[in-house]
Amino acid sequence: MGAELFGRLREQHVLEGLLQSVRSGQSRALVLRGDAGSGKTALLGHLAGRAGPARVLRVSGIESESEIAYSVLQQLCAPLLDHAGVLAEPQRAALHTAFGLATGPAPERLLVGLGVLGIFAEAARRQPLVCIVDDAQWVDDASALILGFVARRLSAESVGLVFAVRGAGVLEGLPELAVDGLPYADARALLDSVLTGPVQSHVRDRIVAETRGNPLALRELPRGLTPAELAFGFGGHSTAPLDSRMEQGFQRRIAALPAPARTVLLVAAVEPVGNPRLLWQALDRLGLGPEDAAPAEADHLIEFGAQVRFPHPLVRSAAWSSGSAAELRDVHAALAGVTDPQTDPDRRAWHRAHAALGTDAEVAAELEHSAGRALARGGWSAAAAFLERAAELTPDAGRRGELLVSAAGARADAGAYALVPGLLTAAEMGPLDPLARARVESLRARVAFRMQHGRAAGPPLLAAARTLQTLDPAAARDTFLMAVGAAMYAGRFGADDLRRAATAARDAPGAGDGFPDLLLAGLVSWVLDGREVAAPALNRALDAISSDEDVTHVWLAAAVSYEMFRPDLAYRLTERAVRLARDSGALQLLTDALSIRANSLIDAARFADAADLLTEADAVSEATGATVYQLSRLHLAGYIGPETEVRELFEAKIEDAVARGDGRLYSLATRSRSLLFNGLGDYPAAVEAAQDTYANGELALASWVLRELVEGAAYAGDAGLAVQARDLIAERAAVTPTRTARGLLALASALAGDEPERNFADAVALLSAPETAMQGHRARLLFGEWLRRQSRRTEARTELRAAYEALSGIGARFLAARAERELTAAGEAVHRRPGGRRAELTSQETAIAQLAVTGRTNAEIAAALFLSPRTVEWHFRKIFTKLGITSRRDLATALRTG
Repeated sequence: MGAELFGRLREQHVLEGLLQSVRSGQSRALVLRGDAGSGKTALLGHLAGRAGPARVLRVSGIESESEIAYSVLQQLCAPLLDHAGVLAEPQRAALHTAFGLATGPAPERLLVGLGVLGIFAEAARRQPLVCIVDDAQWVDDASALILGFVARRLSAESVGLVFAVRGAGVLEGLPELAVDGLPYADARALLDSVLTGPVQSHVRDRIVAETRGNPLALRELPRGLTPAELAFGFGGHSTAPLDSRMEQGFQRRIAALPAPARTVLLVAAVEPVGNPRLLWQALDRLGLGPEDAAPAEADHLIEFGAQVRFPHPLVRSAAWSSGSAAELRDVHAALAGVTDPQTDPDRRAWHRAHAALGTDAEVAAELEHSAGRALARGGWSAAAAFLERAAELTPDAGRRGELLVSAAGARADAGAYALVPGLLTAAEMGPLDPLARARVESLRARVAFRMQHGRAAGPPLLAAARTLQTLDPAAARDTFLMAVGAAMYAGRFGADDLRRAATAARDAPGAGDGFPDLLLAGLVSWVLDGREVAAPALNRALDAISSDEDVTHVWLAAAVSYEMFRPDLAYRLTERAVRLARDSGALQLLTDALSIRANSLIDAARFADAADLLTEADAVSEATGATVYQLSRLHLAGYIGPETEVRELFEAKIEDAVARGDGRLYSLATRSRSLLFNGLGDYPAAVEAAQDTYANGELALASWVLRELVEGAAYAGDAGLAVQARDLIAERAAVTPTRTARGLLALASALAGDEPERNFADAVALLSAPETAMQGHRARLLFGEWLRRQSRRTEARTELRAAYEALSGIGARFLAARAERELTAAGEAVHRRPGGRRAELTSQETAIAQLAVTGRTNAEIAAALFLSPRTVEWHFRKIFTKLGITSRRDLATALRTG
């Protein structure tokens, strides 16, 4: 196999290294990225030929199958499903539903990903496994999502996962190997091997230059050209893309075949799986037999074996494009006739749909059923494709519009937002009833919200809510809640929009007494009536949280909890939200819950745990392909630095917020800047940033930034401003006199010069609860600084030492450095904490060890951290070695003493 490769020593070396790693018990993923014809498929063939003793599974993405959810993943996993018995029941059920082997609700992508990871790991226990995916740019979205997730989670399973991709934008972030054109000498040697007659040297040089060393082009473009044509460089200079010209070369070869052989290639191109039995049955229906395939096989345009394969995707494309519309309909009809309606109803419906000429209500109904099955598997893109084709075939104009609206909804759920407007416009061209029109407006608003979280999101959501309020009150309430929340996120860039949304929501009829209704009523009152009037309603809403459905509103409920100075409730609520999301596999909730939970952990002085959750949120984001609004990163960055990078981060976020009209992001960046500058001792800058944040009165942020403002003003020498900030905190504490509110007021009073000793002591006591431990550490630092300025050095050292130990222990570098300076000034030499055993653990190893201490099994840890159980076992060996222990029983002690 290797002898057929010209000039690919570097690539062969990389692939051999991957195989050695897999054979030695490690896992590796690799993306071969290059233009059409660059040699990726040949390299995959080389890899497969050298993979022994590993088991090789090889599949290809096919453009016509790119809308069918999990089609490639199913082909890849089918030989491994006998290992599914080792999976947890939710994962096994998710796999079976995704692959159409069982019915049930749409499986969560995370559970499917964990299931695939599990069967890969189990199969590799017996024999190393190499999975090869060619033409990954045509892999359906669902399969690509799961394969990318699995590739990033593989570690110690003896699994190799290798993709070949044309172009950018697919599977980015994985290790890559660029497959470029051949070097000049190798390109000349390859060209010489295929030329059938003498060609002048300068013409050969031109061919090499024009093909840019592309191996397939060098092999295929000269075929069928006369010496005279070759003398002019393929019959004259062409500006067509190289892949187009190579496809044209294949088309010329196909056109030279007998008509029956061309039909064989056309059927093989349309039949996506490469099933030889299905191919021969379809050909039989068309009056053709194996002898008709011989000319195409002799010309190396098709290969027959356990699978029917084309030597290159461009051959499939050329064969497909060589068929007329009538010929394609005949081929689809033949394939529909031989596809089993019981075991493969969706492909049968797809073929029937493309065999139809004009409208066909029966086929349209069949496609609707296929769309339902696709949705049950979480295949939003496939469902959309079925619905779109059903709309084309439906004779009833009203029904056509409803199908297009449903297709648009499926496209939106699939994240294909760019396709939604066109579908909605097409739907509006026909008659729609009022509810369908309301769905159109709602979908447009939803897309606006997903694509732009700034000011542009609010008005469309508000319009949709108004339209829905007389048609579907429950949907209207949820949309009003989203509209108000979106306007809050617009913040300083959408104050008028926020009042309009709140006013419209207040006037909407039909408010209930459930948590979402109370939350909406409380937020509306907060906007229109002010905090003092709204506080009882907001607290009633928080107290009404009872069901799992209520917890899904954690993105707003946590902010309200902080506004009401109830971080203890936010702490419990975010913990519950994370647990619920993990248990149910609800990924959208999980991304929100992890990010907001990280904020609670930061306030609880659990920085390492917060960082682990943010890492986990990234993993979920990668698994789903979604983006996550991780405001916690800025909060954590304000404490831990490094300074230069954090300053640049804040500036970049502020610029991004201005560009997108995202006022909440802007205010969170300025609030985190005030925190950073107080830690650095740049108090005038802290005051400026805090005033900027407070001026816009945003939910939770304005109330909590007053704590930064009073500290910055007091240390900057602006006693008047410090008193003003203290008074603002006092007003809020009077309305919501929680333990936290009273602690913040005591701290502000001490900083403003009001009975400092008593108030500092009260602040330390009140803010040292687990949920506000970070504020407790900071209060202790401020108390120690005040004691030192009073020349009470012995007492100051007690407070400062405690603050330094706590702050340095969690990694709050700026505040720890400030405590260290104060301790030195108070006359105590600081002995910096040595790096202990726990510091040697990576973030992932720490997370695994902490979960093990809570009693979780390897399988449970693997599910929580999106790993395979085998990878967890591998990490435990490293953890035990680093901590010097031999059993899980010793983990808790080692983590505490390390």
